[in-house]
Amino acid sequence: MKFSTFLRHIREGLKNVIRNGWMTFASISSIVISLFILGVFLLLALNVNNLADQFESQVQVQVYLQLDTDQAKIDELKTAIGNIPEVSKVEFVSKEKGLELMRKNLGEDASQILDGYDKDNNPLPDKFTVDVYEPQTIAFVSKKIEAIGMADESNPFTSVNYGKGTVETLFRITNAVRNIGLVIVIGLAVTAMFLISNTIKMTILARRREIGIMKLVGATNNFIRWPFFIEGTLIGVIGSSITIAILLFGYSRLVQVSEVELGLMMIKLITLKDAGWLVAGLLLGLGTLIGIWGSTLSVRRYLKV
Repeated sequence: MKFSTFLRHIREGLKNVIRNGWMTFASISSIVISLFILGVFLLLALNVNNLADQFESQVQVQVYLQLDTDQAKIDELKTAIGNIPEVSKVEFVSKEKGLELMRKNLGEDASQILDGYDKDNNPLPDKFTVDVYEPQTIAFVSKKIEAIGMADESNPFTSVNYGKGTVETLFRITNAVRNIGLVIVIGLAVTAMFLISNTIKMTILARRREIGIMKLVGATNNFIRWPFFIEGTLIGVIGSSITIAILLFGYSRLVQVSEVELGLMMIKLITLKDAGWLVAGLLLGLGTLIGIWGSTLSVRRYLKV
């Protein structure tokens, strides 16, 4: 194809977008509404997945030590636990620090609940808190830690706890939420594709006579297709760009407003920086693809060109 011919197709595509004002408006509106709904659910799915990751990252193994465990044994045990490949971090929490953390977590109720307890009268044992790279390995790591204790003649561990039962339930819930979110997003994406493409098909079907005349005067199939191809691309890009601008502006405001309220509950929305490029890329790509797909199918199948 000559460059001059290509420029002519672009000019004709632009003219078609402007000339068919109401039909173009209908197509762009269809894209904006459909992709906006899809974008909202996509952001929701990303945040639900992020929230699930936050909950899972808080899962730890609590390893409680015998009261008479000396410092040399504590160092030895810390090294042994840290050498487990699945373990990302091991922190020793003395009973003094544990009492301090408990007072901090209890807040105003600490004075009443912990009345009479101090460094000389501390009921808490020393312990290790163990973090893992993958939360799903927490039960496996717990068994390995128990094996380390049992291999020692004195068995310095009183208990190894990771919230058995509760943690497994948490994993089942977070996996179910992720899967449901994925199914909803895919379903909405497919629905948006058919809805938008059908709108674009109606736009081109309304110009059947124009295409028929072009065929009568000897225009080739490619010569007819290209302006519609360009038109569909422009409609897709314009519609998806408008959607992205509205959606990301609204989400940025939501993140700012919710920082204080959700921050109090230790919940953070995924940042615009992390979500913006992904959402924008998906919506722009999908909108453009649908525009091209709808116009191409209409010209080829429905108009029998």
